[in-house]
Amino acid sequence: MEPAAPLEPAAPVDDFGAAVAEVVRTIPPGRVMTYGDVAAALGSKASRAVGKVMAHEGADLPWWRVVRSGGLPPVHHEARALEQYRVEGTPLTWRDTTWRLDMRRARWSPDAGGPDHAGHDERDPNFPRDPF
Repeated sequence: MEPAAPLEPAAPVDDFGAAVAEVVRTIPPGRVMTYGDVAAALGSKASRAVGKVMAHEGADLPWWRVVRSGGLPPVHHEARALEQYRVEGTPLTWRDTTWRLDMRRARWSPDAGGPDHAGHDERDPNFPRDPF
């Protein structure tokens, strides 16, 4: 019996965390992306994995620029995020004493270099709507 051929080294695994960090660093001040937007920019649907990366490695990143799909900042960081949004002039909507990001104006896409709705018709049923 012949000895088994040596195994080929495994192909390098892409560093998802580094890729997430790279996308997050590109988000301009005053703009945001959702966790799903960041995942999509990487060709993935792993928005929860983006959240995990941000929770564990996001302290050195502009973490406040990655938000929940409903226009809310990261959980338990609302007050600190609001401070950053005010400094950067990020569009917000207010209702009585509650606030959220104005996703129509604040959302950014690295592909388009602008709001994700650029070129979309507001009558499109998939066009992002302001919940207020």
